[in-house]
Amino acid sequence: MGFSKDQLLSQLQELEIDYSKYEHPPVLTVEEQAKYVSSSEGALSKNLFFKDKKHRYYIISAVVDTKVDIKVLSQRLGLGKGGIRMAPEEALAELLQVSLGCVTPFAVVNESARDVSLLLDQKFKNQTRFIFHPLSNDVSISLSTSGLDKFLQSIGRDPVYVDLEANANPVVGKDQPPDLAVYVPSNSVVVPELPNKTPSAQAPPKNVSAEKTKPVASPKPSKSTGNVKSVVQNSGLSVFKNPDKFVEEILDKTSALLLSEVKGENVEALAETLRKRLTSEFTHLAVMYKNIAYSEGFYAGTQCQPKRQTIIVKTE
Repeated sequence: MGFSKDQLLSQLQELEIDYSKYEHPPVLTVEEQAKYVSSSEGALSKNLFFKDKKHRYYIISAVVDTKVDIKVLSQRLGLGKGGIRMAPEEALAELLQVSLGCVTPFAVVNESARDVSLLLDQKFKNQTRFIFHPLSNDVSISLSTSGLDKFLQSIGRDPVYVDLEANANPVVGKDQPPDLAVYVPSNSVVVPELPNKTPSAQAPPKNVSAEKTKPVASPKPSKSTGNVKSVVQNSGLSVFKNPDKFVEEILDKTSALLLSEVKGENVEALAETLRKRLTSEFTHLAVMYKNIAYSEGFYAGTQCQPKRQTIIVKTE
């Protein structure tokens, strides 16, 4: 699990970073946030989460009035055709481990975000204080540039401030390489996504006429196919069909191992406490796994069916 709001604020306190905290209803936009946090407390920020075609991810954090041009930014990063685009929502949970509307520089605190590049607007340095969500959009905090820098350095990040204005468009050419290319992540991160497109039909191999290519009859299903269900049930794997039973199986094995390895009067009570605390979390993970597996299987089954042949019989 990623850092929580409370854990992050505790870390800021341990680092003796001065900040002011403002609680409010959950907000998804800067406009909504502005209703609860006065601009006198600091400059509001907008935080964008991008990816490129090679599955490299970027957080762009800017003062709210900075005009960020994605095309220009792509050129300055040296990404060429395709550039960057908004990252999918799945990546928020997988890499940043935050929900929609909670992207901020603080999200790089999680180990899963170690390969995510963070670029900060140099305008932040002209502000006395600025405002971010601390991993949760029901709270805002204001802090100084030195406070943010101290936090980033504590997690092994060197703060990177660049001019993000759309008109900051350095010439990129043979004699002048992209000025932000050095900040492109070195590693790709592939985040599982549910299929949303139907793959195009494969073209016939080169040197083979499409008209002369004869369809190959699909093999008849094996007789053993009908017995798959009974085999699964008889092998004891039916427990994996039900997330609750699946979680119960995990907890039973964990409890048995704990009881066999540890001796003491309170071991059974500890095992029961662990079971209660982990049941809901494991069940949630199991349901997610089951749903994704089902979606992938359904997609494969519907998209990979062989085409049926139509036979026309002429009678005289």
